[in-house]
Amino acid sequence: MVNTNVGYALKQAQSLLHVRMEEALKPLGLTVSQYSCLFRLRLEPGVSAAGLARATFVTRQSMNALLQQLIDRGLVARPTQAESGRALPALLTDAGAETLDAAQTLVDGVQERMLRGFSTAETAALEQALAACIRSLEE
Repeated sequence: MVNTNVGYALKQAQSLLHVRMEEALKPLGLTVSQYSCLFRLRLEPGVSAAGLARATFVTRQSMNALLQQLIDRGLVARPTQAESGRALPALLTDAGAETLDAAQTLVDGVQERMLRGFSTAETAALEQALAACIRSLEE
């Protein structure tokens, strides 16, 4: 028998996590999507807007607008012309890296709050269970 409450509870947790992250990031003037973009750029410098969009769960059109906001703030840089093809690689600026460091501290605090009642073993089990859910749904 399938427990239909698991999906709902997972969605509710995701929604509340998003709200709490938005609240935490507000003093930095960042949204969760902007934070996710900066985070991904640290992991994958030079990734294209299309790659960023896929990695951060937004449309390509939304990513282009989001990148422009980050460029306007001096947090991200992109060349005006592609070296090859059409993709314009995006890179964190020094200001972007500093902002990401501050944002990461805030996001880590939200995650610690979320996992406050969990032991180390329970946190590891949750992470493994979620990874298994992802694998099953990707099949």
